[in-house]
Amino acid sequence: MRVLVIGVLAAAVLALSGVLWVLWSDLRNLRDSESAGTHALAAAKAVAPDLLSYNYRTIEEDLARAGGHTTGELTKHFQQLATTLVPTAKAQKSVQSTAVAAAAVEKATPDRVEVLLFVNMGTVKEPPGAAEPQQRITQNRARFVMTRKDSRWLVAELSTLLGTA
Repeated sequence: MRVLVIGVLAAAVLALSGVLWVLWSDLRNLRDSESAGTHALAAAKAVAPDLLSYNYRTIEEDLARAGGHTTGELTKHFQQLATTLVPTAKAQKSVQSTAVAAAAVEKATPDRVEVLLFVNMGTVKEPPGAAEPQQRITQNRARFVMTRKDSRWLVAELSTLLGTA
């Protein structure tokens, strides 16, 4: 009888140990995800103006700087964007400036964070033959998927109200 009681107690201790291990692991993952969210959110807010702004006078440098904050297919997209956006922006003398109004984490894991940004965008164009510059201010949303590369958070995916890049 004594052996049976010891066996049941040992099994209960093992089961409890397993439950505690799972809970501890989940807590560690939750803390890592929360920390990742905080850091990726700060990075997204800092790089959003570089990714969403340009000046026709410096557009090549602007796109190169934006590409430095990206990774994967998005980096290739910024390189390809130069072939279409540069001539258009220069012809229309376009300047687009972006300011982050608000941002929040939608979903976070330790190495991937989705950030929703609310941005104010100002655009000024001076198309050939226009009597005066055309100005427009819009409010928009952008979603950045941030991934950790070494110690940096980079934008792996970018989507706006207008579409995905």
